[in-house]
Amino acid sequence: MIPSVHLVPLFPFPLVEPGDDLAGVVLAALRDQAIELAAGDVLVLAQKVVSKAEGRYVALSSVAPGEEARQLAEQADKEPELVQLILDESREVLRVRPGVIIVEHRLGYVHANAGIDRSNLPGSEDPQVLLLPENPDASAARLREALEAAFEPGLAVIINDSAGRAWRQGTQGFALGTSGIDPVEDQVGRLDLFGRALEVTEVAVADEMAAAASLLMGQADQGCPAVLIRGAQWQASEQGSESLLRPRAMDMFR
Repeated sequence: MIPSVHLVPLFPFPLVEPGDDLAGVVLAALRDQAIELAAGDVLVLAQKVVSKAEGRYVALSSVAPGEEARQLAEQADKEPELVQLILDESREVLRVRPGVIIVEHRLGYVHANAGIDRSNLPGSEDPQVLLLPENPDASAARLREALEAAFEPGLAVIINDSAGRAWRQGTQGFALGTSGIDPVEDQVGRLDLFGRALEVTEVAVADEMAAAASLLMGQADQGCPAVLIRGAQWQASEQGSESLLRPRAMDMFR
């Protein structure tokens, strides 16, 4: 029997500020909706609320851009201060065009503008931007530990973000950090409907859950950064999200 999967938004969800106990905020949202987590449940949390709780704000006025950032800013039509932050958060610049700089982030993900964002941030006279979490896997692990202490073992946490894709229009959710779940399911050797063995199939389970949750989270003013997924099939693992990164030797797109 094909299982049914249920996605439940934790809504309303309060605005998160630097220093907030994010696990406490999530637990309160679960209590408000009378939700008891059970083994096999997956909580997907938007990167932005994790970054906000961890105080990953940077005021552009505090950044001193170097010569490389100034030159790149002209090509990308961006503030030199923002470009300096992009460089600071990146291993390598891969592509540049007006409006976007594609980089390999220090975490290994290929991401536009190093994932640095200013949407859904309060306005101020001193503009701020928000960086990705310092260590998304560690952030996911801390939240999972708190959830399992309150409910039961066998849970998983995914921190998701959204990004564009090579050859495809539009952004899509992907797993930036994971805890408790094997992000990639290797199906090599499994049989198809006609008895042929699969030879190369690996399923990015964590990315598929992250994308599903993004449908409910939205990208604008929905205010829904946390989604519970119940009924999905996944394997437990302490591996973290690194297995989602394609090895450079197998990367045909750079």
